[in-house]
Amino acid sequence: MVLFSERTGITPRKAIQVERIDEGLRNRLWSVFRSYYLDASGTSYISMEAIRDSRSKIKAKLWDSFFKWPLDIMPVEHYGFGQDIREWFFSNNRKWYELYNLLEFMVGNYGIEEMNTKFIADCNAVLKEEVSAYRFVDKQVAQITSNEEIREIEEALENTKSVDAVHTHLETALVLYSNKTDPDYRNSMKESISAVEALCRKITGKEKATLGDALGSMQDLHPALRKAFESLYGYTNDAEGIRHALPDKPTLCAEDAKFMLVICSAFINYLQSKM
Repeated sequence: MVLFSERTGITPRKAIQVERIDEGLRNRLWSVFRSYYLDASGTSYISMEAIRDSRSKIKAKLWDSFFKWPLDIMPVEHYGFGQDIREWFFSNNRKWYELYNLLEFMVGNYGIEEMNTKFIADCNAVLKEEVSAYRFVDKQVAQITSNEEIREIEEALENTKSVDAVHTHLETALVLYSNKTDPDYRNSMKESISAVEALCRKITGKEKATLGDALGSMQDLHPALRKAFESLYGYTNDAEGIRHALPDKPTLCAEDAKFMLVICSAFINYLQSKM
């Protein structure tokens, strides 16, 4: 569900988080980190003896090798140790990538692999829900949405400000895709392809044409490129009820919606530069 303040433009839309971590994502990553590596509330399937042994081994390594703090001030009590890490994590001058460095360090050095595996899965779930451009791949945080993809979307939004219908469809596609509480991938894909359709109608002057008809009228467009987008338009008419009735069990996911948003944004930018 898109919240009131986002619908009315009071608060900005939630775009993909690249090279940044907002407050909500930071809070949720800390909660996952704490539950596994500090208070062990998410690790009831592992004996406390094994957890205590792993903690004693990681504490000095974390303090010395990662934070590079003097060992003679390392708290003996586990609570004090956790509080120092919390202060570091929530420091106002903490860079976004430093937090990912910490998560990587822990999964690469903590001695209980079963715990690391479950921690990675929970982190990736949070990263996906908070629309981060990053995920754990194996034991490393990797960017799964490239800067080039981000730029295509942002450029298309900027370039279509004077074309109301196109801009509205594209902005709605982004809002539906990036909504953290209730993403709507099906309708995001519908809005993405509708943005292309609206631009093609404007270029050809055929206000009621379908995308297929409008593309057929654009003789300056390379035949292979025209055919590619006609096929993509055909996909939206057939797959998962994007433009028609829903199937019993739609399986569209974030990757489907992101692909459609990026490819439609890139095509819009191309058409505007060529036509």
